[in-house]
Amino acid sequence: LLLGTGKVDVNATDNNGRTPLSWAAGNGHEAVVKLLLGTGKVDVNAKDKVYGLTPLSWAAERGHEAVVKLLRSVK
Repeated sequence: LLLGTGKVDVNATDNNGRTPLSWAAGNGHEAVVKLLLGTGKVDVNAKDKVYGLTPLSWAAERGHEAVVKLLRSVK
C-alpha cells in the first residue's frame, strides 16, 4: 500500500480543502479511517474550505457512528 512508503501526503487536500480522512469519514469507510489514523500523521482536526467541517463533523452529520467513535478516541 502506498501509505507504507512514506511518500504519500495523507493531509493533501482537494479543491474544497477536504483530506482523504475527511472523505473516508464522511462516507463511513471505517477501514480506511483506521488505515489513515494508523499512519500517525493525519490531521484529525483539518477543516474543509467550503463548510468548515472536520472529519468528525462529516461522520456525525452523516450518521456514521462507528467512525465517530473512532475519531473521538484519537488523542
